[in-house]
This record gives sequence, structure tokens and C-alpha cells, in this order.
Amino acid sequence: MKLRVSGRIAASVSGVVLLVWAGGAAAQSSAAAVQDGSGGPDRVSLTIYNQNLALVEDLRALDVPAGRSRREFPGVSASIRPETVGLSGRGLSVVEQNFDYDLLTPDRLMQSAVGSEIGIVRTNPGSGAQQTERATVLAANQGVVLAVDGKVEVLRDDGVPTRVIFDEVPPNLRPRPTLSVTLDAQGAGRRDVRLNYLTTGLSWKADYVARFDEAAGRLDLTGWVTVTNNSGSTFTNADTRVVAGDVSMVDAQPRYRPPARNQTVRGDGTQMGDAQGLADLYVYPLAEPVTVANNQTKQVGLIDASGVPASKRYLHVVEDFATAEQPAAADVAVLFSNSRASGVGSQLPAGVARVYVNDASGEPRFIGEDRVPHTPAGSDIVITTGKAFDVTVQPRVVASQAVNAGGWWRSRTRYTMEYTVRNARPTAETVEVRQRVWGRDTVIEGQSIEGELRDARTAVWRVPVPANGEVKLTAVIVTGG
Repeated sequence: MKLRVSGRIAASVSGVVLLVWAGGAAAQSSAAAVQDGSGGPDRVSLTIYNQNLALVEDLRALDVPAGRSRREFPGVSASIRPETVGLSGRGLSVVEQNFDYDLLTPDRLMQSAVGSEIGIVRTNPGSGAQQTERATVLAANQGVVLAVDGKVEVLRDDGVPTRVIFDEVPPNLRPRPTLSVTLDAQGAGRRDVRLNYLTTGLSWKADYVARFDEAAGRLDLTGWVTVTNNSGSTFTNADTRVVAGDVSMVDAQPRYRPPARNQTVRGDGTQMGDAQGLADLYVYPLAEPVTVANNQTKQVGLIDASGVPASKRYLHVVEDFATAEQPAAADVAVLFSNSRASGVGSQLPAGVARVYVNDASGEPRFIGEDRVPHTPAGSDIVITTGKAFDVTVQPRVVASQAVNAGGWWRSRTRYTMEYTVRNARPTAETVEVRQRVWGRDTVIEGQSIEGELRDARTAVWRVPVPANGEVKLTAVIVTGG
């Protein structure tokens, strides 16, 4: 069936106005269906992964005749992976399916007219008189070449108002991506048909903002999920969930993906529900259906917690047993617990956390950001904001001695270490010093400050340092294979 568009639909190709003209009531009725974009899903849901991938579940109520019939499903994603389509309905089986993604645009309309006749209407700028000619389209590559009255003419924008009139819309061009399916139905009647498929062009990420009050020892935490849609289609009132974790995928090129345009950012204050487990993934449902427009970035509220107990930490990790010629700045981080008692207490997806503190005038100032991993409820969250150049640690090997452990394959070493911890700040601080060790048989034989072997790879000391002062931590560590 040919698609006909009644009236004048104006667009621009090389500065020339294009028109499609077809008369008659039948053409008008068909045109309305195309322009209005009817025939979309009755209900749609999205499951968005963080790998430029989404699962679309599309439910439609259809009147299906008995036996074989061909049905079109307009409104599917323009970036659909057709090989992933699944269709189910009472008494239905799929015989064949096609994905038509050759979209109706002025350029494609002109390209489809190559070898055919079109109308050219020129308007005299002075008198307003119009002259209509018939022309054959010879080529439509980087410009349009016409044959007019036995002459070859290039259609260009030369200041003379020109319109191009097409007799019809070619049947291969669609106003939007359309999936067509040949069905075999056991009996006629109205039934729900469920369409599932994977699409590229949809992605999400999590972002957090922490406003830290060091004096009060508390922070306010706000989290957002940002959904970006470059799939070529709009999903209206979609039940949406996002998935934290990677799924295994075979590399493949999408058959069609429209170019990205300028994006808009909008936050609508919608809150997300609690995370749900799915195999080894976490699924975060949005509390309310959302409309995710094509070429749009939408932000949805994830968490909003205030007065969360928090503290600042200075940390330096010594990776090897070696003497450092220069002191190294400690990492500074903000810590808080992701527990219900603290006011958070929910699984938080991995994302970027940004920290702000108020300056002397009470204005918030950005002090750093960090990527935090997926954090189950009850775990601690550490946001490293940068280096504290007025808090430093300088390790030194005082002595080292081989220890006979019963064979060359059990080589062990006794290290006498000294760590000079300096604090040039006007307030006393506690600095966490971590020494990487070798093996679970490591023993701390002596230490000037009580520490611990946190695991088979790490010895830890918390060193209190007075304002504008320094402390020397000493330890004797036996470690090795």
C-alpha cells in the first residue's frame, strides 16, 4: 500500500522547499495516520543496562483475523536489534518479521525520486507569478540534478523561491521505524500481544552530591540517576528500571542509529524505589512511569538523605618496603556508613560522588570528586577528594634481615621500619598509615603505636599527630613467602 500525504509538508534540501502533494479523501485519511503517529504501544516498560543497552517490553491490544495476516508495529526503537525480537500472544505464531528503518526525510524523498518525474514551481520575486514545470530527477547525491525540457539543470538555492512537488511518498520510506510481522493466528479476535526486544542507544549512570559539614560531623547526600536516550525513539510513560552490573555481550554493530543532537537535561523529582536482586545484578525500579524523549537526558531522584554521620580521613599507603627520599601527601577522604541507622541504608549503584564544603562565608565550594563502587546496604562509603599537602608520610627502612624459614622456597625478611608523619595543619589530626605486606604469615614483632594486620596484604596504624607537629611510627615486620 502506498503512503500518501495530503497538503503541503515543507522541508529543506539544499535550500529548496520540498512539497508532497496528493489529492482525494483516501489520501487525506492515510496521511492523517502517518502524521499523527498512531498505532504505538498501549504500555511499555524499559530495563536499561549500563552498557548502551536496554530491554523494551511493549504491550498492544490487537484485533487479529484467523490464519495468516501481516501486522505493523510502529513506534519501536530506531536502534532495535531485530534478531532479539520476541512476540507472544494467545494462539499466535510468527511466520516472518521485517524491520523497516529507511525513514522519511527530505533527502531520502529526493533520492527515492531518482528516475521519476516531479513538479517544479518557481515564483517570481517581483510579481509573485508562479511557473510550474515537470522535471525528471537524474541524481540526488551532493545536490539535485534535473532534466527539464531537454536540458540538464542543477536545483540550487539562487534566491528564486522554488518548490518541489512529489506525487506520492514511496512505499519504502517510513515516518518512523516500523516492525512488520506476519502472524498465524488460531482463530480471530482481540488479544494482548507482547513484544520484547533489545535496543542500543539507551544508557544510564548514577551521580551523587555530598554537602559535608566537618565541624558537625555530618553530610547531606543527594543522588540522581541520569538516563540518556539516543535510540531514535521516544518512550512515553514507560515503567523504567535500571540495572547495576555488566552482562556478557557479543560485539555487534546496530543496523541503524540516528545521529545525536543537542540534549536537554531535566530533573522531575521522581524518587527511585528499593533495589531488587536479579541473578548477580541489582535492579533499581523508578517509583513512577517516566517519559524518555529521543535525544534527551533525564534525571530521576535516587536518594535524598540529610544529617548523615560522616568524618574526614587522612590516608597514606606504602606499597613496598623502601625508603622514600621525599615525604608524600596523604589522601583525604570523606567517610560515612550506608546503613539505615545513618539515614541511607539502601543499595547504591556505582557512580561519581562530588563533595562540597561551606567556606567562611557559608558558600558551598567544590573540593573534589571520586568514583564510588556499587555499595550494598550496611557498607561504608569512602569518597577520596584529593591530596592533603599539609599532611605527609615519609617511610624509611632502618634495617632488613633475612629470616631462615626452613628452606629457600620460604624466604622471609625482618624489616625495621620508621614512618615520619607530619601535620602542618592548625588542628590535631589522625593519619592512617597502611603498609603492604607479603603473605598471610606476616608477623608484627614490635610497634610504637598499636596497629593491626587487616588482611594478608595490609598492616594498618592510626597515628595521632598534634597541630604543626610530627610523630615517628616504628614497627618491626616479618613478612615473605
